[in-house]
Amino acid sequence: MNRSKNTSFADRLSAAAEAKKAQLERAARARSAAESPAAVERRTAREAVKVARDARIAERRAAKLAAEARQAAALAAAQAAQLAREAAMEAERQAARDARYAARKARKRKGR
Repeated sequence: MNRSKNTSFADRLSAAAEAKKAQLERAARARSAAESPAAVERRTAREAVKVARDARIAERRAAKLAAEARQAAALAAAQAAQLAREAAMEAERQAARDARYAARKARKRKGR
């Protein structure tokens, strides 16, 4: 038969008290293990690793942003040079057109 049905109220109270006492002992052992010098040292080592990792990530991001900035500056310079070349070519075309126009006008006057 089931033994729990044959226990008295006092037996159940004492079993509950023992279970509570065992649970408190386990919690105390866990707390003392967490506060031990070895555990503190492990936590500080993990924190140092995290700080170093974060620093490396920040350094990589800064390098990436700097490279992107250099690339953008080079692209802007190339575009500015292209625009300057196009403007010079347009000015040459306009000068040639004006010269042709002036020559045509001069021929018309000469013919009169």
